[in-house]
Amino acid sequence: MQKNQLKARLRRGERVLGTMITVFDNPEIAKLLKVCGFDYFIVDCEHGAFHYGAVANILAMAREIGIAGVVRVPEAKREVVLKFMEMGAAGLLLPNTDTPEQARALVEYSKYTPMGRRGVSLLRPHTGFEKIESAVDYMRQSNDETLLMAQIESPLGVSNVEAILSIDGIDAAFIGPNDLSQNMGIYGQLTHPDFIAALDHVIATARRFEKFSGIHLMASAGLKPWIEKGMTLNLCGNDVEMMMRAARATIAEVAGFAPAK
Repeated sequence: MQKNQLKARLRRGERVLGTMITVFDNPEIAKLLKVCGFDYFIVDCEHGAFHYGAVANILAMAREIGIAGVVRVPEAKREVVLKFMEMGAAGLLLPNTDTPEQARALVEYSKYTPMGRRGVSLLRPHTGFEKIESAVDYMRQSNDETLLMAQIESPLGVSNVEAILSIDGIDAAFIGPNDLSQNMGIYGQLTHPDFIAALDHVIATARRFEKFSGIHLMASAGLKPWIEKGMTLNLCGNDVEMMMRAARATIAEVAGFAPAK
């Protein structure tokens, strides 16, 4: 049974880079992202229209080839969280985390006792259907390896980030820049002093609690300043954006080609 190395790499001080899967539900997408060099991906089940079976297939491929597959859940409800954990998700991202109560619910449903109350069913994809010699040891390992990310997308979330990150089991504060800037009344102004101050506060708080921080941006240039400030758990682009950008570049190259006479 393969170990989930994503959190271990972060603990060693490494930076990891992922991308978002928003539309394409063929399990081969996991292999494509692995070959391209991404460390992990997040399947967007908040905005995306993925059914459980499609996500299960993507995560199965991810486990077999050794890339971490994370799921952005629509909400911290038991059924939703449990199903994605049973599929073998390497971690979960909870959108619009405004309060510590929301964060505690995510921990409760995704972690086994004593951290939470995750239901126990071990002959499942998350164990690779392998025989477990010690269920207690396995559950302890799962609790330790599963990465839980609270997505901060509002001024309330920013103001509560200390209480959120103080919860045992929450590993990272992850910025959703579109919703955060929108809820601050400065949509898209990612260089606005108030936006920068909010992110600096999140980074400093994560560092103080010895936890991680990150952001999802569509261009690598925008990520660089935040990486330099200490964000180590980041996303760049998504499946649709990368495909369309490459397609447009190819079309522009072909359209500009003038064959010799």
